[in-house]
Amino acid sequence: MRHGKKINHLSRTAPHRKAMLANMANSLIEHKRINTTVAKAKALKVYVEPLITKAKTDTTHNRRTVFSYLKNKYAVTELFREVIAKVGDRPGGYTRIIKTGTRLGDNAEMCMIELVDFNEIYTNSKEKATAKRSRRGGAKKTQTATADTTAEAVNESPAAAETDTKEKESE
Repeated sequence: MRHGKKINHLSRTAPHRKAMLANMANSLIEHKRINTTVAKAKALKVYVEPLITKAKTDTTHNRRTVFSYLKNKYAVTELFREVIAKVGDRPGGYTRIIKTGTRLGDNAEMCMIELVDFNEIYTNSKEKATAKRSRRGGAKKTQTATADTTAEAVNESPAAAETDTKEKESE
């Protein structure tokens, strides 16, 4: 029976597990996505999401608390600057696990864990929709536009053309 055993030890000692999760969290914050096994990704999700929640309020105490977990000042500044700028309004669920199949050597289940708001494919960033153009209509308009500009060029007086050439030569 596994009463009260909520943590996956991942077949490692406590210091090894703590160091591994800190390194994986640093890589996740720096690169925004990493490939790993499903078991490690689930353990990492439990490890990193409270840190992101703590980073929402930028105080010295919270920075020191997050630094005690990550042990990398560059990852801490990245988390408090760029990551929180995107996920600051999200109430939770900052990471996503996408299963990618099995590993060739030992058939372990592999996945990609990523920060949710940094994936351009899944985010709801709507770009401006361009108007649809038909091929026939566009060609006629461009021909008439070029005909209008040539007609204006022909209608110019010769004196105006001479002043234009003098201005170009002076430049």
